[in-house]
Parts: sequence; structure tokens; C-alpha cells
Amino acid sequence: MIRKFLPREFNFFDLFEKQADYAIDAAKTFKEIISVSAVVDEAAYQKIRTLEHQADDAAHTIMDQLNKTFITPFDREDIHSLTKEMDNILDMFNTITNRLKVYKLPGGNKQLMEFAGIIELSVSSIAKAVKGLRAYKDTKAILDACAEVNRLENVGDGMRDHVLAGLFETAKDPIAIIKWKEIYEDAETMLDICEDVAHVVESILVKQA
Repeated sequence: MIRKFLPREFNFFDLFEKQADYAIDAAKTFKEIISVSAVVDEAAYQKIRTLEHQADDAAHTIMDQLNKTFITPFDREDIHSLTKEMDNILDMFNTITNRLKVYKLPGGNKQLMEFAGIIELSVSSIAKAVKGLRAYKDTKAILDACAEVNRLENVGDGMRDHVLAGLFETAKDPIAIIKWKEIYEDAETMLDICEDVAHVVESILVKQA
């Protein structure tokens, strides 16, 4: 009888993995959108927007269950941080795609496509690390994935500086310079956010050791 009144355990890992899968889908979709030479339109943007809404739903469910569930797989603060940072990845995909649409910038930009490739690799490593938390027996594999995210963030820093230097040297239209500068900086911010997720995962592993 008492068991009826005890809070049920909730499987947070299912939703962490859903968030990771949405991030992977968004990275692939973003790469496809910017590979097309046409200007990013509303239909293309809505593909990212839909994924962002689905990820929001997963994040809201986690937060709701966090307030209801007595037993959690690790610290509540870490669950909150991991959920928030994972959601930030989708928010950033939404931001950069919407900005491309609003600025009417054409796809097929070589530099941005290179960024998209690095972002996709980083998001894939994040997914590997997050999915590894379900059992976290193979901590080396999780930490290796986090280390790869950190490495890719450093690559992104160098790419940003190189691309901006080239932009300032070759572009003639000051408005175009402003637009592309924001886009490239957003792309590097995406890698920063992935690194933030990796840091949360590393913190969880340290506490669980």
C-alpha cells in the first residue's frame, strides 16, 4: 500500500538520448541546408525549427520529472545543467539558420560548410558521450569523446580567426562583412556550447567515480 504513495523512478537517460539524437539530426539538416546555393528560405528554416521544438519538449519533460522524481541517476544540478546545455545546441542551430534566412545569405559558402562539418563531428562526439552515461562503465570512451569535443572547439577557434581575417581582407561590401561576421561567430559559438556539454559530462563522471 505504501508503494502507491512513493514517487516512481523515471528513466532520464531515454530523454538525454532523445536530445542527443535531435542534435545530430539538426547538425545534418543544417549541413544540408547550407550546401544548397539558394538563399535559406522559410521552408528550410522550419526543418530546424521543428527539431528545436521537439528538443524543447524533451527538455521540458526532463525538468518536469526532475521536480517529481525522488530517485535520480546523478545530482539534480547536473541533470539540470546537462539538459539546459543540450537544449542550447538546438537553440543555436535555430538562431544561426534563422539569421541566414533573415540576412538572405546564399548557401554554398565554403567557409561555413567547413564549419558545419566540424560542428557535425562535435555533435556526434557529444551524442557518444551522453549516450555513454546510461551505463558509464566505459569511462575512457566517454572521456575520449569529450576530449574530441574540446579538440574540435580549438579547431573552431582557429577557423574563426582565419575566416574573419580573410573576410576583412577580401570583402568589399561592409554590410556583407557584418552579416558574415555574425554567422561565423555563431558557428564558433556552437562549438563552445558543445564544449560546455562535454564539461558537464566530465563533471558527472568525476562525481560518480
